[in-house]
Amino acid sequence: MSITSGKKKITAPDIISMKKDGEKIAMLTAYDALMAGLVDQSGVDIILVGDSAGMVMGGRENTLSVTMEEMLHYTRAVHSAVKRALLVADMPFLSYQLNPEQALKNAGRFLQEAGAEAVKIEGGAPMADTVRRLVSVGIPVMGHLGLTPQSMHQLGGYKVQGRESDKAEELLRDARILQEAGVFSLVLEKVPASLAREITGAVSIPTIGIGAGVHCDGQVLVTHDMLGLFRKFRPKFVRRYAELGNAMEEAVKNYVSDVKSNTFPDDSESY
Repeated sequence: MSITSGKKKITAPDIISMKKDGEKIAMLTAYDALMAGLVDQSGVDIILVGDSAGMVMGGRENTLSVTMEEMLHYTRAVHSAVKRALLVADMPFLSYQLNPEQALKNAGRFLQEAGAEAVKIEGGAPMADTVRRLVSVGIPVMGHLGLTPQSMHQLGGYKVQGRESDKAEELLRDARILQEAGVFSLVLEKVPASLAREITGAVSIPTIGIGAGVHCDGQVLVTHDMLGLFRKFRPKFVRRYAELGNAMEEAVKNYVSDVKSNTFPDDSESY
């Protein structure tokens, strides 16, 4: 039986136990109550309110301009619909990088004001003290290594990370440091599958891959990508499980046609 089957609410310790017991972890994003409810009822283990909301919902080119107030708004909406999955909120750019006390204040707002049950922060060794501070007061923290979108300018864009041996060693070292600092899980984004496999075997916390191959302990995708709703671009690592964007466009065209031709509403749709 699945570790999380039948549970009323999944917690951070449950996620850790899933790795120990060999159960893969399924994680998706949500930014509103409607999508969150559908995703939650479909059996995912973790719902991430990602700062990708800035691109998916706000039409921006990257995540850097997303604010705390926006993320709190999205997280509140998602929290209202989630009953089972662990709810993780992305901490946006400059909401945690200044110092651990700033991070603690903002992470606390996610839990206190918006109903999050954990937060996610990007970065390796430089974030260790921040992770320790949050964990010390009972805030579960998910780490994020590899391609860290908030550092896109420093990294030179959305490139695969860890291909060079020195960079691979640095990511492996960062994973161990973050585990020691107290993260309960670790997102690995756009790293070679062989490196993700090595990191996964080197740490006792779960790794959750996005463009990191099959050997991670779980996988995450942006829900709007995997449903074919976000069509501006399609990363190599996205598997489209539906083409809802095409279906929605066709439905709207049919609606417009029916209105223009005066065939909607008909007698059965009138009072």
